[in-house]
Amino acid sequence: MLRIHFTSDDLARIRMVPAPDPLWEVLLSSYRLRHPSGAVYFGAWRRTVATRLSPSARLLAALAPPTGYAVDFLTPPGAGPAPAAGLDALRRTPRTRLRRDLEELHHRHPARPLPAWTRGLAEGDPGAVSALSDAVAAYFAAALEPFWPRVRRQVQRDHEWRTRALDTTGWEGVLATLHPSATWHYPVLELAFPADHDVHLDGRGLTLQPSFFCWGAPTTFLDTGLPPVLVYPVERSLDWSETPHPPGRQAVAALLGRTRARVLEVVATAACTTTQLSERAHVPIQTASHQAAVLREANLIHSRRHRNTVVHTVTALGAALLHGESGPPPFLTQ
Repeated sequence: MLRIHFTSDDLARIRMVPAPDPLWEVLLSSYRLRHPSGAVYFGAWRRTVATRLSPSARLLAALAPPTGYAVDFLTPPGAGPAPAAGLDALRRTPRTRLRRDLEELHHRHPARPLPAWTRGLAEGDPGAVSALSDAVAAYFAAALEPFWPRVRRQVQRDHEWRTRALDTTGWEGVLATLHPSATWHYPVLELAFPADHDVHLDGRGLTLQPSFFCWGAPTTFLDTGLPPVLVYPVERSLDWSETPHPPGRQAVAALLGRTRARVLEVVATAACTTTQLSERAHVPIQTASHQAAVLREANLIHSRRHRNTVVHTVTALGAALLHGESGPPPFLTQ
């Protein structure tokens, strides 16, 4: 059982993430490749990906056994929705974190000896860290990048639903519906988990990270000193892994106009305020506000007031329109 202990301050510091975390999806999808569960959703994807993976994928598998503990440093907290940022954070992992997590991995899997190359990783050797980062990058390119727009869209749908639930039922309704096992009795949220694990937030707040490849119980870091995050599974469509047929950037721009298409693309990349939208789309704030209003009327974005600002997120319809038109998210290929 996982028990997350809140204070009154923590309820005000819950953060719902509107996009998938690339490195969490790398880790959790690697489990889906090695487990037969969820075949109705992941079977076709498994068959496609199995022929694409490079031998370097074994580096990832060594740090994430099929069951039980996987090193926390594979999923750096706070990296954001861009794969490049996640890989940068992975490369910057402190040596103390690398060593501590590898020792924990050895302790929890004593019958599974660590490969010799992990000695250099435990010492923070730049070559070993770079090799691991390259392996994660290669895995993402082979297993996730071709499907990323659809993965992102499924996660965004979950965020839209929970945003509406928050407006109508508050955090009680959101927390109680994160998973079928979720039980919320203030100040404790209980969820199914492979072992007894308590996380005391102590005013740090909680990041709610929806995940496409999370299957079964939600998950979190073993180290409770890391920024608290709860990774939970989202609903998926059965046809998500079918070959997409993107409309192309020019077609979307022709339909909406170049400025409006750019504004929609910015909102689809990450939730943002009107001021942030203006900065990221490189348009005056009055233009950003007007274009957001038009897109909202067309049900392509959703706008929700949060304190003194308005936060914009893409809707399922908006994501479907953009599906594939801007290509995969930024990605390091070193």
